[in-house]
Amino acid sequence: MRSTIALKMLMAVTGVIFVLFVLVHMYGNLKAFAGHDAYNTYAAHLRSIGEPEMPHEGVLWAIRAVLIVSLVIHVTCAFVLWGRKQRARTTKYVMKKNNHSTFSSHWMRWGGVAILLFLVWHLLQFTIVKVDVQGGSTRDPYNLLVDSFQVWWVTVIYLLAMGALAMHLRHGVWSAAQTLGLTNNARARRNANLLGYALAIVIAGGFSLVPIFTLLGVIS
Repeated sequence: MRSTIALKMLMAVTGVIFVLFVLVHMYGNLKAFAGHDAYNTYAAHLRSIGEPEMPHEGVLWAIRAVLIVSLVIHVTCAFVLWGRKQRARTTKYVMKKNNHSTFSSHWMRWGGVAILLFLVWHLLQFTIVKVDVQGGSTRDPYNLLVDSFQVWWVTVIYLLAMGALAMHLRHGVWSAAQTLGLTNNARARRNANLLGYALAIVIAGGFSLVPIFTLLGVIS
């Protein structure tokens, strides 16, 4: 039991790290509305944070290391907890419908898988390999973003991933608050629930603005 609680705590803590990261990342993405120079200046600034005390991209790689370790921990804990839950079911049974559960809670595991697959695609497209689906240059971050989201199917993939992220955030924030002991009374539970909805809407909605307005031609 103690190890199960520890795994849930690790998932909660790494989940908080991811929420903070996606908030900052979303803010950076919205720089696209300020135009080519503002967006590229922000992208260049990420690589020069901490200079000259830190080497070029030193802080950025430190952040990446924290995120990679957190991702490994988060996914591993989720897999172990799922395995324990499956083994605990010694006989097959039909579960009664839980009127208090939400769709996001039922879809939590597969939503996580969908987000992980999208993350691989997203990193390959914009960071690791850099793929311009229109065949243009990948050296300019702003132009790569515009070229990508001008293609309808790329935008659709992105928006579907944001839907999965919204549901994952909605239930994940509630679950993390519960694990960290922040839902001990009715008011705290209501606040945790509202925070989950708020973060899901703000983060997933904020990320969705750039691809939508690029496809519509507002960002070009």
